[in-house]
Amino acid sequence: MTNAGLILAAGAGTRFGGTKQLASLHGRPLLEHAIDAMLGAGLDHVVVVLGHEAQRIRTSVNFGTAEIVIASEWATGQAASLRAGVRSVYEADAVAITLGDQPFITSAVIAESLRQLDGYDAVRAMYDGAPGHPVVFGRPVIEAVGSLEGDVGARDILSRFNVNRWEASSLASAVDVDTVDELRAL
Repeated sequence: MTNAGLILAAGAGTRFGGTKQLASLHGRPLLEHAIDAMLGAGLDHVVVVLGHEAQRIRTSVNFGTAEIVIASEWATGQAASLRAGVRSVYEADAVAITLGDQPFITSAVIAESLRQLDGYDAVRAMYDGAPGHPVVFGRPVIEAVGSLEGDVGARDILSRFNVNRWEASSLASAVDVDTVDELRAL
């Protein structure tokens, strides 16, 4: 079984007021925290999906061995980023998906989410009962991603499949950064 990781980081960060992927957290760009977690999870292939300011982000972030994929239609909504990323890892048996603005998702929660897939079409990490990331797509979900359009993501597609929702709070924090104030609070 081959496992891939996908980090969605194509948005413009409008609520943040700029390119939040490059905002500094603990002396490093926010996006690098998500990349490190994914690379540390022992996956066969890791992809980071960029869109807005892709060239600037590419030259400012250490991607390690992660592949960069550009979602040319990123401005049409999250579905474009998800489609572009899944296309690049389409042959994988399972794809773990995280977001570039969640710096406290850990390698351990990614690996455990993949282990939770057995017998299900997908996995959704839960944090104190609230849905979060990672989300893991098995083959049936991977094959359905191409039908997504607009500003829809995992929540919209998962409603059609058998999903294992498991409590992940002991392994990570689902805190995300949408505003400068939220970043300062971290």
